[in-house]
Amino acid sequence: MRPASDLPGKEPSTVTELDPFTDALDFPLYVVTVETAGERAGCLVGFGSQCSIRPARFMVWLSRANRTYRVAARADRLAVHVLRHDQGHLARLFGGETGDRTDKFARAAWHPGPGGAPVLDEAPAWFVGRIEKRVDGGDHVGFLLAPEAAQHPAADGPRLLTLTDGRDITPGHPAN
Repeated sequence: MRPASDLPGKEPSTVTELDPFTDALDFPLYVVTVETAGERAGCLVGFGSQCSIRPARFMVWLSRANRTYRVAARADRLAVHVLRHDQGHLARLFGGETGDRTDKFARAAWHPGPGGAPVLDEAPAWFVGRIEKRVDGGDHVGFLLAPEAAQHPAADGPRLLTLTDGRDITPGHPAN
């Protein structure tokens, strides 16, 4: 988690009081991709979770500083991918490079999914969701997704990529 001094408008105690809790967790990491008006973007995301069973809904949070957020703000669908533990190359590409300077999709195999959302060919599991709502969360914006299509990993599939696996990736953009 970022030092409190890096978060505008946040009191130091607000951030540091949460650190002991979040530092003990090992969240899944996701690659979120988007396409709108011929512009593609994608980034590595640590904030995301299913948030409803019936109806099925998933919330993913994108940093306002990120190019993916700027493209997603105009889109109607996002693709959310999980990676295997051994797919650090994709995590580094989508988390350590910025789409402002790098065409990430020229370096990763992909195909258009439902509604044109870019789906990474190497991802063992993914879903495409229609954006139902955007929620202001401070330096991140939540995108509430209604799943439209999904590919699931095999039941006995490999271990998936988590926050611990991505700790050595220097972000392509600062978090805020």
